[in-house]
Amino acid sequence: MSNPFFEPSDLPYELPPFARIRNDHFLPAFTRGMADQLAEVAAIGACAGPPTIENTVEALERSGAVLGRVRRVFFNKVASDTDEEIQALEVEITPRLTAHDDMLLLDSVLFGRLDALHGQREQLGLDGEQLRLLERHHTLRVRAGARLAPEQQRRLRELNAHIASLCTEFDQNLRVATADAALVLDRAEELAGLPADQIAAAAENARALGHPGKFVLSLKNFSCQTELAALEDPALRERLLAASLGRGIDSNGPIAVTLAGLRAERAALLGYPSHAAWEVADRTAGTTDAVEELLGRLVAPAVANAEREGAALAEAAGVAEIRAADWQYYSERVRKERYDLDAAALRPYLELETVLHDGVFHAAGLVYGITFTRRPDLVSYHPDAHVYEVHDADGSPLGLYIGDFHARESKRGGAWMNSLVVQSHLLGQRPVVVNNLDVAKPAAGEPVLLTWSEVNTLFHEFGHALHGLFSDVRYPLLSGTQVPRDFVEFPSQVNEVWADWPEVLAHYARHHLTGEPMPAELPARLREAENFGAGFRMVEHQAAAVLDWAWHTLSADGDVPGEDEVEEFEAAALERYGLAMAAIPPRYRTGYFAHIFNHDYAAGYYGYRWAEVLDADTVRWFRENGRSIRESGEIFRRELLGKGGSVDPLAAFRAVVGRDAEIGPLLARHGLTD
Repeated sequence: MSNPFFEPSDLPYELPPFARIRNDHFLPAFTRGMADQLAEVAAIGACAGPPTIENTVEALERSGAVLGRVRRVFFNKVASDTDEEIQALEVEITPRLTAHDDMLLLDSVLFGRLDALHGQREQLGLDGEQLRLLERHHTLRVRAGARLAPEQQRRLRELNAHIASLCTEFDQNLRVATADAALVLDRAEELAGLPADQIAAAAENARALGHPGKFVLSLKNFSCQTELAALEDPALRERLLAASLGRGIDSNGPIAVTLAGLRAERAALLGYPSHAAWEVADRTAGTTDAVEELLGRLVAPAVANAEREGAALAEAAGVAEIRAADWQYYSERVRKERYDLDAAALRPYLELETVLHDGVFHAAGLVYGITFTRRPDLVSYHPDAHVYEVHDADGSPLGLYIGDFHARESKRGGAWMNSLVVQSHLLGQRPVVVNNLDVAKPAAGEPVLLTWSEVNTLFHEFGHALHGLFSDVRYPLLSGTQVPRDFVEFPSQVNEVWADWPEVLAHYARHHLTGEPMPAELPARLREAENFGAGFRMVEHQAAAVLDWAWHTLSADGDVPGEDEVEEFEAAALERYGLAMAAIPPRYRTGYFAHIFNHDYAAGYYGYRWAEVLDADTVRWFRENGRSIRESGEIFRRELLGKGGSVDPLAAFRAVVGRDAEIGPLLARHGLTD
């Protein structure tokens, strides 16, 4: 049989033919895909006559079809369903891909054609999207070093290859460290306090991991594990948090130090004082000073809020000072006492399939008019990953959505969105997008009950999916979520508002056994209780953001710490920014901060807060603009979600809201207005 990546898929929406794809297809497809694209780019450079949009920029957009297909499927598999063979191939192929990308970005002939077009762009009569495409291709190459001397480019290629290999090593180390840090328990009684379905899920997890008859608490990818809110045994809480905070420090700490140094050297080579300065120059923040101003403005009120919360928890616990391992546990006690709200009591009303169909999909219908139909005839990459066809309000086909919500040994932790097919009118492609969560899988036949945090995560990730599904652009480079890193979280955070929108919540929050709706008073109490804990959440997140910032504002002139100084570096950074609170660890520590040491959030974790300024202001607009939800949704989709990267992102925001963003709604959301 021919390699399934060599030709476009004949399945609906060009869904990859997963039933035919084998591991041994990947390397030949990568090899051919890279060779094909290099030949295509060489043909562009050899094109007779002067460069034009059609023979240079659009030709570049059409190049690399085979490589694009295999690349998207392979790295989706790396994240969602890996094995030893795939991990070995990842180690082999990552530096080759990095070198290939450098060849495209640093190709002097191609850059000469793009540079000539860019120089006369105002005289070419381009439409807005063509101009944006030309500017992005030109900017990407200038930022990648196209203007550097040959010897500087040689060193740049070495740095890029080394960085890419270390990022892969960090990720693979983290998988091992996270698995090794799981707690294996002998008796169900040790898990006292956890709901019965979570204890059953721990037993099923143990069976799947080769510990039949035992109970395993596998770690989520963030610091404060969700079980800390319910486990009654303080010693077990301490063990669980210690396992979470300590993972990866030995194996990944030295890698983080090396990565920070290499990124600083690369930034200096490109003419920037730090990696952060290089990154932010191509984001909506624009400057490191703007990021520093936002981070600084939020620290003091967040810490004050968290200190008030900590005092209340210490009083509830009868101690002088609350421990980090006990914070979540006593938070739940205080919420129950103050607001008569038991978080565990919400879970029977939050069954996964109901939340998905009657909550997430229902909200998308209310706001945007779209519908979802399960397609069991379409095979996905894993039995847990289900395919849905998406139709627009007029019944026309829009794309495919794949939901993959369960944790498993072959899947990395966390929650994310991927694109398997990128929307493009130039290529005649509609989008195929994937959402991943890591919800524990129960025993066969048992319901999957979510926490309120997991419900919000599902709505959040679906916001990314909508950004991909609604893309309505000509060119692949500008499609969907291909926007600045500190803007990409904005649409997903907006989508969280529908989780507790009264009309939506009433539609999905029903008891999984009786069908009874969630008691009417619970949503109001839930919103009140959410305010208690805002200080913790903000400090936890800000602490992670400043760790990222500290690593990536290092310069290349010798201020990078030693490989055995990671924990000291973390402590100094938190102290410097006023976030050294022993009871609130950063949401991610260096050893497992995959966002910044394996993915493309380096010097960008601040972007969640930066985007939340836009998000909170947009939510206010949805509530107060005087239009119906459906009318507002159409505006948001048309002016922002559908535009992808084809317009300036802040101009898209202004087209929706009518002005620049204001920080007031964010401060009010987190109780930081005093």
